[in-house]
Amino acid sequence: MNKQYDLHAHSTASDGVLSPAELMRRAAQAGVGAMALTDHDTLTGLAEAYDVAHQIGIEFVPGVEISVTWEKRTVHIVGLGIDPESQMLQKGLAQLREFRVWRAEEIARRLVKAGVEDNILKRAYALSNGRLISRTHFARALVELGRAESVSQVFKKFLVSGKPGHVSGQWAALEDAVHWIIEAGGQAVIAHPARYQLKRAQLHALIRAFIAAGGCAIEVVSGSHSRDDYFTMARHARDFGLLASIGSDYHGPENAHIKLGRLPDLPPGCQPIWHDWASA
Repeated sequence: MNKQYDLHAHSTASDGVLSPAELMRRAAQAGVGAMALTDHDTLTGLAEAYDVAHQIGIEFVPGVEISVTWEKRTVHIVGLGIDPESQMLQKGLAQLREFRVWRAEEIARRLVKAGVEDNILKRAYALSNGRLISRTHFARALVELGRAESVSQVFKKFLVSGKPGHVSGQWAALEDAVHWIIEAGGQAVIAHPARYQLKRAQLHALIRAFIAAGGCAIEVVSGSHSRDDYFTMARHARDFGLLASIGSDYHGPENAHIKLGRLPDLPPGCQPIWHDWASA
């Protein structure tokens, strides 16, 4: 029986709803054999996740998902197998978290101006448990306030471009993010590439810039991808000589269609990112 890999998931260290320990236990119960924790712009959940994964016998892959600005777009780069003690990576992520604090204050200001309750920032921080603040925390707060029925609906009504709570991000440069990951001993992966809705030429430009920076893999199977996307991204991986990764982008049970342990196999012809991992 093939080991089930899930190399993209989130905990309460960023915008997930399960603690790192709970996430590892849920993954093991779902039959996942190798699990990565890839919280947004933070490494704070890795030690807890590692301890529990070790106790229950699930292979743990330390990771991170870095916010990047490329060609005026926000894209995400996952780092797998990183050393959490890397000073360069820690310093870079700290800068991104500082920007998140400023962005949260600006999102709140704009939402209040649009008629949302003036305690929205306090509510969002409460939902973040004092950890990293993200747009998802604002979305959950707005659902609690009855402003929408779901987190996805909040994004469409309030937080995407052209809506009252949208604030453009100015994140890490693509070259910097990949460099931090490599310096930390990890492998850089383009996260959920189909989600960016790039035209073919734009996606190819992103992939070329990513490879030039030292990136080595692309998420072929993702909880954000359709079945057609799997095969399209598999073709891009083969054409550009990239390794193929797989991850649910799990944030918690609130998103019913993304489940741990339910990912399909990589399409034929893909070279898995774990092909030369010692434990694979």
